Amino acid sequence: MQETRLDTARIRAARRVIDPVFLDTPLYRCEALEPGLGCAVSIKLETANPVRSFKARGTEVVASLLAGGASRAVVCASAGNLGQALAWSGRGRGLDVTVVASRSATRAKLDRIRAWDARLELVDGDHETARERAAAIARYDGIRLVEDSLDIETCEGAATIGLELVDTAPSFDTVLIALGGGALATGVGHVVKALAPEVEMICVQPLGAPAMTHSWRRRRVVTTDATDTIADGVAGRCPIPAVLDNLLLVADDAVLVQEASIIAGMRMLLDHAGLVVEPSAALGIAAVLEDRDRFTGRHVVTVVCGSNVDMDAYRRWVGAAPVPRS
Repeated sequence: MQETRLDTARIRAARRVIDPVFLDTPLYRCEALEPGLGCAVSIKLETANPVRSFKARGTEVVASLLAGGASRAVVCASAGNLGQALAWSGRGRGLDVTVVASRSATRAKLDRIRAWDARLELVDGDHETARERAAAIARYDGIRLVEDSLDIETCEGAATIGLELVDTAPSFDTVLIALGGGALATGVGHVVKALAPEVEMICVQPLGAPAMTHSWRRRRVVTTDATDTIADGVAGRCPIPAVLDNLLLVADDAVLVQEASIIAGMRMLLDHAGLVVEPSAALGIAAVLEDRDRFTGRHVVTVVCGSNVDMDAYRRWVGAAPVPRS
């Protein structure tokens, strides 16, 4: 494999600074899903932790570096999950964390960022607007800007998931992974292709937020004017060139799925796996639903990457009965 920006030795070292609560997450065969999907399915569960997503694997690496430096202030833009993770990692290390998010971000995610004692600034516009504002704050205040997927720590932290996958002597032959900014896909992809190159890496993105998939297919950065998807965690418009370069080296395919398939995947994960997940976490299941023939006879593993979801919206999407209140 050609060299990516990532380094396997650094990824192994990252495990030593990540709080163990985020490591060695469950990986298990979920046979209840298999009749509806027509293939063997394993789940890598990244939601059973304090921030309910994989993002803290990366922010733990970032925060460990900042904790030993002169400046203890940091800012990021986030659709919600990165902000929660950075706030959690920063609080434990005495960092001053600012998170910039869109006013349209999922309310539950914004509330949890505040709960972790971060300063939250809301902007009109989408995630790209938030990225611009976060960069401006970093320049004006002279503090560290954490850019998800661009900063190598966010990718190498996510890559520790890949180590856990391949260190289990996997019987699976396919990894289905959500594609947004690219930290998860390039991180896991780097490890899988370095240590288990026979495993197929398939990235999955919503049809309503296709920028990175179009970029991967055309082998150049393709931006979009807008996004239209419930999967807010992967709804970027402007791919980062260095991240795309890495994705081109590690991804075997990138596919787009419809909103109806994402919702069907969320419903399947609830009904057959007992998991309440955000839309981005159901992208792998959605990919199988849209192309069952492709996966027949395979053993796929999908990374369930987050469960920070507005429950009112979730009930509307999946048709789940309201939870009785005592």
